[in-house]
Amino acid sequence: MASTLTKPARPPVGPPAVRRTRVLALPEARWALAALVLFLVGLPLDLLGAPAWTWGPLFAATYLTGGWEPAWEGLKALKDKTLDVDLLMVVAALGAAAIGQVLDGALLIVIFATSGALEAVATTRTADSVRGLLDLAPATATRLRDDGAEETVATADLVVGDVVVIRPGERIGADGRVLEGASEVDQATITGEPLPVVKEHGDEVFAGTVNGTGALRVEVERDASDSVIARIVRLVEEASETKAPTQLFIEKIEQRYSLGMVVATLAVFLVPLAFGAGPADALLRAMTFMIVASPCAVVLATMPPLLSALANAGRHGVLVKSAVVMERLGQVDAVALDKTGTLTEGTPRVTAVRPVPGEHAADEDRLLALAAAAEHPSEHPLARAVVLAAHARGHQLLPAEDFASTPGIGVTATVGGHRVEVGAPARLPYGAQDARAATAAAGLAAELEADGHTAVLVKVDGVPVGVLGIADRLRPDAAATVAALTGLTGTAPTLLTGDNPRAAARLAADVGIIDVRAGLLPQGKVAAVQERERAGHKVLVIGDGVNDAPALAAAHTGIAMGRAGSDLALETADAVIVRDELGTVPTVVVLSRRARRLVVQNLVIAGVFITGLVLWDLVGTLPLPLGVLGHEGSTVLVGLNGLRLLREAAWRRAAATAAAASTAGTTATDTASTGTGSAGTAS
Repeated sequence: MASTLTKPARPPVGPPAVRRTRVLALPEARWALAALVLFLVGLPLDLLGAPAWTWGPLFAATYLTGGWEPAWEGLKALKDKTLDVDLLMVVAALGAAAIGQVLDGALLIVIFATSGALEAVATTRTADSVRGLLDLAPATATRLRDDGAEETVATADLVVGDVVVIRPGERIGADGRVLEGASEVDQATITGEPLPVVKEHGDEVFAGTVNGTGALRVEVERDASDSVIARIVRLVEEASETKAPTQLFIEKIEQRYSLGMVVATLAVFLVPLAFGAGPADALLRAMTFMIVASPCAVVLATMPPLLSALANAGRHGVLVKSAVVMERLGQVDAVALDKTGTLTEGTPRVTAVRPVPGEHAADEDRLLALAAAAEHPSEHPLARAVVLAAHARGHQLLPAEDFASTPGIGVTATVGGHRVEVGAPARLPYGAQDARAATAAAGLAAELEADGHTAVLVKVDGVPVGVLGIADRLRPDAAATVAALTGLTGTAPTLLTGDNPRAAARLAADVGIIDVRAGLLPQGKVAAVQERERAGHKVLVIGDGVNDAPALAAAHTGIAMGRAGSDLALETADAVIVRDELGTVPTVVVLSRRARRLVVQNLVIAGVFITGLVLWDLVGTLPLPLGVLGHEGSTVLVGLNGLRLLREAAWRRAAATAAAASTAGTTATDTASTGTGSAGTAS
């Protein structure tokens, strides 16, 4: 369907329940709903043979409510000497009604009105999410005056050089650099890093990120309009506006088909008149021609396979937002994946418990239980990971007394009469009471960090007793998904992440990715995607966070992880993995490719029927009932052919093909890895 719909000035906002209500505020949605309801009420009356006066007004109202807007837009397009398929469909529907095929015309109207409404809803929700991103930055900030007094000002009024105070738990109001204080800042919205980052004097902080337990004084380095979060908004908006609109196959030829059909219909009417035929006979032949030449079968040739694939994917936890997106999925030939929350679960987990050998050695269970007891009062993500691991092993935690937390260093507490310290090895002194234990602990920490884990040192009464390794756990199906996508596209995926190069390289090695781009801000991810697309690739981006949204918008097709995904990513993406089953992505790509093949089959069937009926009408005398029967028969045939992808067997076959591609992709990756060694990792 041609994109003739105008965007509303103000999209719906608020929680989902409110959004559903406000969707009806869109005129496209109201008219489409009215047309659908009227059609569904009139359909059984017509099929059951009720008098025409019962269903006739209902179908007439269907034509009016569903057809007036595309007709109006089509007429306006004529001013620009453009004939779009919307107007042609309205004319075809009216032509069908003129010769008694009221039901056919009403069905055409409903199909196109519903498609337009879905397009309008998707547009408004995406725009709303983009604007809502600015709410991540607080409305006000605490600014220090020259005399040292504090004042509350709007963040929009902050200028470069201002000094602001960021208290524990507050959102940072501007991009800047730390002058005083130490804390840990959750900046996952910007960089995608799974763990808070220690911020001290001289470190950069971003607007919209969340301060931890320490207080900071920050010097503003960028105006609000130039902050990283504001640039993300602009990147998403620009990418959405400049992204070349992908159209269904029928839309790519709509101009030629539309003009050809109009000219041919007029010729079929006027030429017989010129040779003395009666107006009634000429009109009947022309209307018969319009019916048999109308693209109903072509429209249904395209939509049922794609919509069937879309519905099947939805049953298996993948929400594809439109038939156009389902078509695009089958075209991708390159893939870029985010790390945290996409290839990984996005939640830190204890992955290693390493006691320090020696006279102060503690077994794994005691080491973990002591660390968890000390961490229990803390709200830090690492603390939650340690406590969760202890509970998973069935430990009953002793109470922690004299608890204290130092931002950027760790926690201390008295547990069972022992002084327990848990924190970062680089900032928590190993202690001099037992040099051998300190050396052993340092070695364990270095080993874990070299393997991409976050090391946490545990000391009891001043002596290192062990080191915990914490990492974001890889999704169980991540490696198989990467291999399947490699096999399907012929190119190994690229890893795009804001995390540090060491952690990114470790994960990439685990899943079989060679091309690694680490330490990227959102604009860096967009640049990487655009680089691949300039090389002629159609890139599929899979991500979950706010920092992924610009890349999702810029890509040929974007898929968001549903459970961990931010609102912006979910709205910006073309499809959503509702159940966070990453392995469904290759299956959906295969399903899309099969839908595209069915579209081609259906177009051939529809083309044969239309050509045959048109030639019959032009060369001979095609009886109207036979023309309608042939037209409707071809429509039903292509519709049933397209519905084959609704079956559960279609999903199973697609999954089997994806599994076979995974095997091929694993072989290709192994070959590439052998040839390149450890090369290919970039920061």
